[in-house]
Amino acid sequence: MIRNQWYVVLQSRELKKGKIVGTTRMGEKMVFWRDVSGQPVCQADFCPHRGVALSIGCLVEDHIQCPFHGFEYDASGKCVLVPANGKASEPPKALKVVTYPAREAHGYIYIWWGDVRAVYPDLPWFDDLDESFTTSDMTDHWTVDYSRAIENQLDVFHIPFVHADSIGRGNRTIADGPLAELKEDTMEIWVYSRVDDGISTAKRASELVKPNRHPFLKFRFPNLWMNRISEDVRISVFFTPIDDENCLIYLRSYQRFLKVPILRNLVAWTFNPANRHILNQDKRVVLTQLPKKTGMKIGEVLVPADGPIILYRKTREQLQKQPD
Repeated sequence: MIRNQWYVVLQSRELKKGKIVGTTRMGEKMVFWRDVSGQPVCQADFCPHRGVALSIGCLVEDHIQCPFHGFEYDASGKCVLVPANGKASEPPKALKVVTYPAREAHGYIYIWWGDVRAVYPDLPWFDDLDESFTTSDMTDHWTVDYSRAIENQLDVFHIPFVHADSIGRGNRTIADGPLAELKEDTMEIWVYSRVDDGISTAKRASELVKPNRHPFLKFRFPNLWMNRISEDVRISVFFTPIDDENCLIYLRSYQRFLKVPILRNLVAWTFNPANRHILNQDKRVVLTQLPKKTGMKIGEVLVPADGPIILYRKTREQLQKQPD
């Protein structure tokens, strides 16, 4: 995983006020709750007193209470009460829970996984995913490292084989391009697929796939992907790391070709069965890949159509090597 990045770790609806959510993210046991103002809090699921999971405790006013001895911690991680010492006592400063900066936007909970900073970068998002769209959401658990799941969505020439009865119909096996460009923290990908005529091979010249076309795919590090299907239809995915062999797919469909109230919501939700079918086709294949975690030198023999994957791996490796 890449440190010093914002990661989506939950959907907003998964974190209800007055409730505690304990889960694993980034290979670490974490506990989530909301303070009295409704802001999300993310902390290590570990009481520094005796190592008990705070996630099986409870919320007391604006604090999370350890279930073992009643120690209370505020949203900053500071211990504010040791019951055995009395309310008039000052808790030891060493009693502090590791706390991760948390933000909420676009219906998701983000955490900053890295070093504490005075100023944090903007949350990852695509500006053209705005409120003009009606959306629907679905979630899926994959037993691979999140990097493998990301690479599957950057792979532009598996479609006629993995999705032969869905988005891969037509046997368009030749992938002209693909052209992959990196702009700051965002990859943009263009490709044109066609039927193999038995004579020509894939064309690599960028002028064949890029002019007058929006990027077919975008990926913003560390884990946000978008497929621009048309001007009025998009799909986005946050690939959320659980640990080195598990991840969550937070997929969202967007539509704005139908704007009639109620009907527009129904249409958005009709995308989910098709998306589930397509995702399951990907999952069936990707879960067999070895190793479960990707990298620059893992024994694979890549070809020109793997250009987006190569760019992803190189960029990811560079970001992992950056000093904290």
